[in-house]
Amino acid sequence: MKRECIIISGPTAVGKTSLSLKLAERLNGSIISADCIQVYKGLDIGSSKIPEAERRGIPHYLIDVLDPREDFDVTRFCAMAEEAMEEIYAQGRLPVIVGGTGFYIQALLKGVDFNDNAPGGEIREELRLYAEEHGRSALHEMLRTIDPDSADAIHENNVKRVIRAIEFYRLTGERISEHNRKESENIPDYTYAYFAVNDDRQVLYERINRRVDEMMAEGLLDEVTALYEAGLTSEHISMKGIGYSELILYLEGKLTLEEAVDRIRIDTRHYAKRQLTWLRREKDVIWIDRPDYGGDENKMTDAMILKWEKIRNENS
Repeated sequence: MKRECIIISGPTAVGKTSLSLKLAERLNGSIISADCIQVYKGLDIGSSKIPEAERRGIPHYLIDVLDPREDFDVTRFCAMAEEAMEEIYAQGRLPVIVGGTGFYIQALLKGVDFNDNAPGGEIREELRLYAEEHGRSALHEMLRTIDPDSADAIHENNVKRVIRAIEFYRLTGERISEHNRKESENIPDYTYAYFAVNDDRQVLYERINRRVDEMMAEGLLDEVTALYEAGLTSEHISMKGIGYSELILYLEGKLTLEEAVDRIRIDTRHYAKRQLTWLRREKDVIWIDRPDYGGDENKMTDAMILKWEKIRNENS
């Protein structure tokens, strides 16, 4: 029998954390974070990291495990997540993978090769210099002309992934989005339920705006300032996360605080849109729309468990 796991994904600020706790409590689950920022120590407020005191005794993995100066990519995520899953299975518990980084989840489930660690070379260096000279937006537009789907999926701040996507096209003549789509057809290594939580767009955007205000009130600027003064810059992968990159621009005098906060709101809404675009392309996603349950998370949890039990029975 294939090993089992549950995935809870969805756009940022939709309420994945709360649902994951309810589901893990009911199913003897342990939670693995599929978030590229929560993995870092000290990046707490901007990543909406759940405090240990609020985890209800449920084991959490891939949170607070890397120094913010370290690199983290899909390959490293898969290795760390698979190690965590082995530990969870040995404890007789169920892995509940939670996060909005869709390509991390896809790679873990289906062994997808995203070519994120393809050999470098002259093309990569050329593109890096182009980004330095002309800016990230110009590099991103270059990607859009050859691979619009990848441009929709990758934020311009993620220069590393933008460069890899352009490089892949130049080396192979194939769009990396098409390559990834083919890879996503791989037979999964697990029996799983892939839930995507969603809400009405306007409600979601209001939640995003409210979350940004709460983060600022909780001390996000102080958090970013401390990291910046410790030597972290926009060149570190950890500082490319939304909330961190914008406030570094403020600290560097390139934006006013009001402009930086407004940009956080805008970038977060755009990120949520990209997350939903990715999820809508995934054939095996089970949508859990909050309005269908009147926003009642207990009813949502009940529905998810019923769907999970059906999948297990069909695969037994």
